[in-house]
Amino acid sequence: MVRLTRAIEFSTSLRYALPDLSEAANRGRFGARARQHGHNYRLEVTLRGEVDPVTGMVMDLKLVQDILDREVMRRFDHKDLNCDTPYFEKLVPSPENFALVIRELLVEALPEGVVLDRLRLQPDRDTWVDVVEPASAP
Repeated sequence: MVRLTRAIEFSTSLRYALPDLSEAANRGRFGARARQHGHNYRLEVTLRGEVDPVTGMVMDLKLVQDILDREVMRRFDHKDLNCDTPYFEKLVPSPENFALVIRELLVEALPEGVVLDRLRLQPDRDTWVDVVEPASAP
């Protein structure tokens, strides 16, 4: 089993807000994050699989990049997570929730035999969220 990691960077705007709460209640719960703000994210995606004996790769990096472009960049880069995507209509776009949304999109897009091993979403220099898949998956 071999692990392959690819990283991309993208930017979004967002605000922490629950639609059932008033502006004042959202500010009370989320503080400054309840205001519109942005992040320049770094996303690292680690894939796990067997090395193909013909190609010598777990997965062609061009295909990995195509999946990241389609599933992450086109959906989220330079978008307002709350207004421009359906994922955060009722869900706070915290790094934890955002990482789980990205995980679901990537798991569905990967070819058979390639497993998402780890996803790291880094909203700033000193904060990141890791979503780690169980080691028993093929």
